[in-house]
Amino acid sequence: MTARDLETRQVVRVAVNGASRELIGAPSRRLSTALREELGLTGTKIGCHAGDCGACTVLLDAAAVCACLVAVGQCDGRTVTTVEGLASADGALSDLQRAFVAHGAAQCGICTPGMLMAAEGLLRATPHPDEAAVRDALAGVLCRCTGYTKIVEAVLAVASGSVVDAPAPAAGHAVGARAARLDAPAKVTGRERFGADAWPAAASIGTTPALPTLAMRVVRSPYPHAAFRVGDLAAFVAAHAGVVDVIAAADVPHNAYAIFPDLRDQPVLADGVVRFRGEAVLAAVGDEAALAAIADADWPLQWTALAAHESIASALDAAARGEPVHARWPDNVLCRGRVVSGDVGAAFAAAPAHVASMSFETRHVEHAYIEPEAGWAEVVEVAGGGPRRVRIWACTQTPYMDRDEIAHVLDIEPGRVHIVPSAIGGGFGGKLDLSVQPLLAVAAWKLGRPVRLVYERPDSMRSTTKRHPASMRARAACDGEGRLVAYDFEADFDTGPYSSWGPTVANRVPIHASGPYRVDAVRALTRAVITNDSVCGAFRGFGVPQSTLVGEALLDALAAESGIDALEFRWRNALVAGDRTPTGQTLAASVGLRACLDALRPAWSAAGHAASTFNAAAAASCSPHRRGRGIACMWYGIGNTVIANPSTMRGALRWSAGRGAHLFLYNGAQEIGQGTATILPQMLADAVGLPLECVEQVMGDTDRTADAGKSSASRQTFVSGNAARFAGEALRRQLVERLGFAVADAGAVALSLDGPALTGRLHGSERHADLRDWPADANGDLAVATGHFNPPTVPLDADGQGVPYATYGFAAQIAEVEVDTEFGTVKLVTIHAAHDVGRAINPTLVEGQIQGGIAQGIGMALMEEYVNGRTDNLHDYLIPTVGDVPPIEVHLIEDPEPLGPWGAKGVGEPALVATAPAILAAIRDATGAELFEVPVTPSRLRAAILAVR
Repeated sequence: MTARDLETRQVVRVAVNGASRELIGAPSRRLSTALREELGLTGTKIGCHAGDCGACTVLLDAAAVCACLVAVGQCDGRTVTTVEGLASADGALSDLQRAFVAHGAAQCGICTPGMLMAAEGLLRATPHPDEAAVRDALAGVLCRCTGYTKIVEAVLAVASGSVVDAPAPAAGHAVGARAARLDAPAKVTGRERFGADAWPAAASIGTTPALPTLAMRVVRSPYPHAAFRVGDLAAFVAAHAGVVDVIAAADVPHNAYAIFPDLRDQPVLADGVVRFRGEAVLAAVGDEAALAAIADADWPLQWTALAAHESIASALDAAARGEPVHARWPDNVLCRGRVVSGDVGAAFAAAPAHVASMSFETRHVEHAYIEPEAGWAEVVEVAGGGPRRVRIWACTQTPYMDRDEIAHVLDIEPGRVHIVPSAIGGGFGGKLDLSVQPLLAVAAWKLGRPVRLVYERPDSMRSTTKRHPASMRARAACDGEGRLVAYDFEADFDTGPYSSWGPTVANRVPIHASGPYRVDAVRALTRAVITNDSVCGAFRGFGVPQSTLVGEALLDALAAESGIDALEFRWRNALVAGDRTPTGQTLAASVGLRACLDALRPAWSAAGHAASTFNAAAAASCSPHRRGRGIACMWYGIGNTVIANPSTMRGALRWSAGRGAHLFLYNGAQEIGQGTATILPQMLADAVGLPLECVEQVMGDTDRTADAGKSSASRQTFVSGNAARFAGEALRRQLVERLGFAVADAGAVALSLDGPALTGRLHGSERHADLRDWPADANGDLAVATGHFNPPTVPLDADGQGVPYATYGFAAQIAEVEVDTEFGTVKLVTIHAAHDVGRAINPTLVEGQIQGGIAQGIGMALMEEYVNGRTDNLHDYLIPTVGDVPPIEVHLIEDPEPLGPWGAKGVGEPALVATAPAILAAIRDATGAELFEVPVTPSRLRAAILAVR
């Protein structure tokens, strides 16, 4: 036996969650690997394998550590506690877990185990910590969803002994209740299964013996633009033990996919040329250790670097020289957007009282969800000898779009593709595009064996989409009374080498560019420019956060020139019901911007007084610190832009001996942390008139649910909420009728469930049905109903005139900052956020969305700048930590939308949009510095401060 054999067979004895375990293998391997793959404790999540994200935090003895940085050999004779060890032996949640559930502290849930374990370590050492201690203890764990506020509140509730479970709402009163998330218990116990947490142990096709799941390693381009040749892959496989095959472009039946089928331009595997750094070239499958051992230089590839155009200006110059990135788009412009209303030229020529103009630049922003892309695929036989199918388990925001694109790639019918979504550890638009899915599908289809793939953090960041960098130019004018008369906007958006969501960004931005204000004349023109930089796609706002930066800065400039307070200037110009938008749409109702501004007036006044007092004291003491306040507004069209936006939901009544009578929701709307797994059952339950606690559901499975559309564009509450409501109302009518009541009385009958009995009560009369007597269909449903909703819109004409959205969200936010003028650093003091959400279906979840969106807005404003090849990890790419997010005061404004379910709209993207411009306005107020670029890093801010001295 060799020394290597002895090394790999070493026994380490460790107590894990109170049980003695033996871990046999190399003592140098990661504790996280041993916990997840040897002990099956997948509650310990992996976000980076570098100790940067903290998702893998566990307790080693009493200390919180990153399990990805601890060697198994270090644990010999010690104790390890994971999230699975927090609940009692009978499954009762600990106080800390209960607090996370009650406070809505778990959103997508991927960081939740790490947060719980970091907090648990603190509470064991210091049972009654203050807020500063809590924030310090949580500082090593990153969250991209929550904004940290509800996590801190949950830990403080435990510290003060004030944990109270969220009460279950009564039947018919789930809508508007602060109901606990239905998926929260799985998230706080580690039972939730994300993309990397499950895969088949083995699978067989026909008479082929069961074979274990293969691992995959993707080979990516180190160049932003290059030609390449692939050598002898058969010889390469033969020379590398443990490698089963290497998949190349020739193995892909249709080697192109996209968001929009008419634009299919992105290859699954590049075919002879790569167009961005990180593009997939080969996909090797085999034994995981064997694949990892292959050196980068060993792959049979020959490269020839080509000229790369990694900026908008470079790409447009290249096109002028006849050097397009794609022959299909010779001018390197993927598409254009246009909204024109009124005569902008005449409005400016008429010499308005005040005119302001500026240019503004934004950079690439990374989604930085804590869960890297992951999943597996297998080929399955169909009973009765039908055509074989492919089943894919992966993190996705859009299972039906995945199904259709995978079918195209494999050249098979969509019905032969089965998408089973995993839990999703954050999305924000980044998991709308395909990532691991086509690579897995092609490999499994070719080999007839299950294949799994988990992106490492650099793979995820290099290869997936980003927020579009923008180069914007705008001017605005107002009359002597401070009323806007003209807005002129042009912008180029770097869409990268492939289309992704470029058309949506180019077309959504012009609609929103002039902001939520009445403007007599508007011209807004955009281009999505093709470059050799990272592919850019959907990221919480589809370009509107970028355009709002320049628009709100112009309003501040006009307010200053007019001598009008910034909040008052916005109030005077705010859209109200009955106003006409730049697309010619008349807003009939639910236009709550003025109500948002009114809600913030006290905070605005107090912030101004606090800043004046602070700055006077600082000046007297020669301190370089200055305070400022800033305000910004936003509006956002809810749902897809003009294109079809339907959702279909099914609700059913079931009975089983084990579960009893209950409702079942076939929920095709993906849960990405925003709460669809809870609010849609809330709406179904109230529509039927039965308690929320009796609802079960399946989510996103393309074999079991109808298409609810993608979880993006802030659409699921409004669109799928209506579909769930209609399904519930139709199911209620069925049940009432089967009980013998008149359908006309459906709204008045009180329904209840007790064991197998369904009871209806009306005006003192009572009728019963024994559900055991009702026949069940193949799914086990005793009664089932379908609901469908597609918001009414009107296509835009050549000047962008039409009805792009059925309703809009509105918001205003105030930022208070403290700036160190010598170092150029910014400390956020407070953020106040007022959002018109129509109706808050679940206020706790709505607040969480707003707080999480604000945290992402902070990152966009102050720190986040992705550079492909340089910031491909969570150490060099900075996102806000718990220490970067200040107190957030949320005001929920409920201006009901008549088309919405119970008046609801959406808040996912609106939460983010106003934050960065409010912060920039506060920095200008504090320093006088003019800022025309984000992020406002210390060096950029210091230079701007020096420029005004």
